[in-house]
Amino acid sequence: MYDYLIVGAGLFGATFARQAMDAGKRVLVVDRRDHVAGNIYTQKLAGIDVHRYGAHIFHTNDGEVWRYINRFADFNRFTNTPVANYRGQLYSLPFNMFTFNKMWGVVTPEQAAEIIQRQRREITGTPKNLEEQAISLVGRDIFEKLIKGYTEKQWGRDCRELPAFIIKRLPVRLTFDNNYFDALYQGIPIGGYTRMVENMLRGAEVRLDTEYLRDKSALDALAGKVVYTGPIDAYFGYRLGALEYRSVRFETEILDIPNYQGNAVVNYTDRETPFTRVIEHKWFEFGRDEQGNELPQTVVSREYSSEWSVGDEPYYPVNDEKNGALYWQYRALADGESKVVFGGRLGTYRYCDMDQTVAAALALSRRELI
Repeated sequence: MYDYLIVGAGLFGATFARQAMDAGKRVLVVDRRDHVAGNIYTQKLAGIDVHRYGAHIFHTNDGEVWRYINRFADFNRFTNTPVANYRGQLYSLPFNMFTFNKMWGVVTPEQAAEIIQRQRREITGTPKNLEEQAISLVGRDIFEKLIKGYTEKQWGRDCRELPAFIIKRLPVRLTFDNNYFDALYQGIPIGGYTRMVENMLRGAEVRLDTEYLRDKSALDALAGKVVYTGPIDAYFGYRLGALEYRSVRFETEILDIPNYQGNAVVNYTDRETPFTRVIEHKWFEFGRDEQGNELPQTVVSREYSSEWSVGDEPYYPVNDEKNGALYWQYRALADGESKVVFGGRLGTYRYCDMDQTVAAALALSRRELI
């Protein structure tokens, strides 16, 4: 008999499993996939740690979380400095003085601020949609070149059909700072995220290729309590309807060249390019293997945002009012499950950065393992 059945071997499940084992509990971890680490899974291709479900850069201002995660991996000093490609013109992200110099030819923060402020005045009153919200924050030029096309591909809708609250703020830096994340700690685990999660799960029984909801009764009988990190609506058989997500499709290829785009992340912000971004995975670890040798090949992934339906891989919750109301109905049902705790991105229907995921799992462990 196990103390906990943990459904999902991703970051939330692995963190809780580690805490439970450290507290002397017996745990069984199950996952429907054939690997651990969930969406942060990394796979070796051509000697390169490939982020199979999209790029993941660990970043946090939480010292406790950073110290905790460093128990399981050494992190490199990777800093995320993405580039935007708009019809062949390259711009720095986030929006900073390099961006404004390329766009307007300005050389001082005062000049850049004056243009942004003038363009922001196009919107008067409360913004009614995402387009108006973005222009009210950063002006028309930045919106048209660096936000509009990317956002419409990401969500599959015109920016005027998207709610304003999706973009609550847009960072504008009047400095030459290309660091995308305003975080004290940042990096990639050396050797990949899969190895890190395997270290977290060391000592646990892990069953892969296991469909929890199909064998729910038999699996539930094995443990005193369940930590469920799958989709909350799927747990209840979609009885109230399906929560909506956006999905992502990846095209990954190995290229016999040492350098494809010179950067880990390039966003394609025009509407005509069908993919949202291209990831060149080797640059997450500076183009070298763990022994410091330069890698002769490269691996690139093109990301295509897509509509989602039940059975597809869910990535980004559609956090509009309709889905928010539906989630709280499911949350009420979940509160009635005395043996089950819901956690993680899918179990709580919200987008979470990795540090937030770890923090939430640690918080749950403090409540559960007293």
